[in-house]
Amino acid sequence: MRVLLINGSPHPKGCTYTALSEVAKALKESGAETEIFWIGVKPVYGCTACQKCAKTGKCVFGGDACNELIDRMKNADGIVIGSPVYYGGPNGALCALLDRVFYCAAPDFANKPAACVVSCRRGGATASFDRLNKYFTMSNMPVVTSQYWNCVHGNTPDEVRKDREGLQTMRTLGRNMAWILKALKKDKADIPAHEEPVATNFIR
Repeated sequence: MRVLLINGSPHPKGCTYTALSEVAKALKESGAETEIFWIGVKPVYGCTACQKCAKTGKCVFGGDACNELIDRMKNADGIVIGSPVYYGGPNGALCALLDRVFYCAAPDFANKPAACVVSCRRGGATASFDRLNKYFTMSNMPVVTSQYWNCVHGNTPDEVRKDREGLQTMRTLGRNMAWILKALKKDKADIPAHEEPVATNFIR
């Protein structure tokens, strides 16, 4: 079982990393391999809907983490995406990457259990949580739950470490992810087949 945890913060060892590390700790204790991938601080391209990726499976904009992230997500059994909260939403650079990652390769992520975690000083956690979960619910990815919304509070890593409820939520998430991965491995033959997508346009 390999779980990729994506640090969508511009800070490599900040509050989001602290939350993801708590998830990773519980995953490791449950027998999973983990990797925390930081998206970095290079400029990020937005998706232009050029649809070139439909032929190549790769984004034509190769100067940021998008294509590397696609490969890592394909090779993972489970995915956890973490983001700080900026102006009531997830980090814009992370969303720009994820728009392209999922536009390019969402069918390859189908049936992979996924979850998101968010870090905020005070507010905006649930809106950010909802925004990130949409990537999974639109891509046939089972969403792994915890005992509460997957958020931690604090303005520094030390403050996050004092959020006992938030850290407990992270640990529960890690254990639930490992449990679901084990169950899927045992009963892989029962994973449902997916129909070809049908698009309905409402203006004709």
